Amino acid sequence: MKIAIDARLIAGTNTGDSTYWTCILDAMLRVSPDTEFLLYTNTPGTIKVPSMDRVAASRAKTIVVPAGSSTWWSLVKFPLAARKHRANVTHTQYSLSPLAKNGVTTIHDVSFFIGPEWFNEKDRSNLQKRMPLSARVAKRIITVSETSRKEMHRFLPESRSKTRVAYNACPDWVQPSMDKSALAKYGVKEPYVLTVGTQWDRKNMNLALAAMSLTQGPHKLVISGKYTDKIRDSRVIQTGYVDQAELNALYTHASLYLAPSLHEGFGIPIVEAFRCGAPVICGYGGAMPEICGNAGVVASDYTPETWAGLIKELLGNPSKLNTMRDLGKERDKFFTWEASAKVHLETYQEAMSKQ
Repeated sequence: MKIAIDARLIAGTNTGDSTYWTCILDAMLRVSPDTEFLLYTNTPGTIKVPSMDRVAASRAKTIVVPAGSSTWWSLVKFPLAARKHRANVTHTQYSLSPLAKNGVTTIHDVSFFIGPEWFNEKDRSNLQKRMPLSARVAKRIITVSETSRKEMHRFLPESRSKTRVAYNACPDWVQPSMDKSALAKYGVKEPYVLTVGTQWDRKNMNLALAAMSLTQGPHKLVISGKYTDKIRDSRVIQTGYVDQAELNALYTHASLYLAPSLHEGFGIPIVEAFRCGAPVICGYGGAMPEICGNAGVVASDYTPETWAGLIKELLGNPSKLNTMRDLGKERDKFFTWEASAKVHLETYQEAMSKQ
């Protein structure tokens, strides 16, 4: 079986999307020794994931296909190149060209329908217009949670008979770390509450700030990631973007992890926190309750008062926090990239047989 993949996000820095493509390709190379992957990109350079050091070069080839625009590349150049190289299946995410042979698309979520105000006008319009077409022309659709599948069926009825769920998981590079040098580097001292996010309104970082401002005590709020607003508050520490080893340490030593996002198709930071032993409070939007299971606390609303109450209650209950740490580590084990890879490979076979 020869699979053509839009590999522009593999090993990139586009947060969850890049994590998904990097980890799923790595896992598929491990579990399917007979499958060949053609990795298409529009920029020079070889694409690599960890498993490529252990497999024959013929099983994962980088193919550079230049194009004048990203849209033209996605809709024309990439699918035609995949046909030329006799790929059995063409796999991309979101936008899928009618030219794609046995096309499979990964639609992580349909938040552009659920919360259109979270997107700029151009992105919202493009996604809302293109996704119904993608759902129609796809032989199969992959999504990352049962919640996303149900939401997709609501907004994209064309997806009803085509969608398979392949859960995301915690990346292998996220591991507990007792090294406190990262904490010292950023002036972080225990105890603290951690959140990781960006400026995107959907991530709702202002809620974490507002909730912590209503609490008292020794805990500070540490904000990591691409959140650039400067907060003038002695109880808030902003690290900016940190490397993976530093993030592992921040997760590991946090008293709590806050996930105030308004909607997630999966929510990879939640399982990252679980693996590193950070108890989680999350919002109820999208798949977060599904991913947390009984291991995290799901807030009933998005008011600062409710979140502050939960934070104070949990920080005042060390026994509860220890139980949550244990449950989180068990919940993390439920999600594996190997299991997701097997669903992807089965989906490719279904796409090939679907007429």
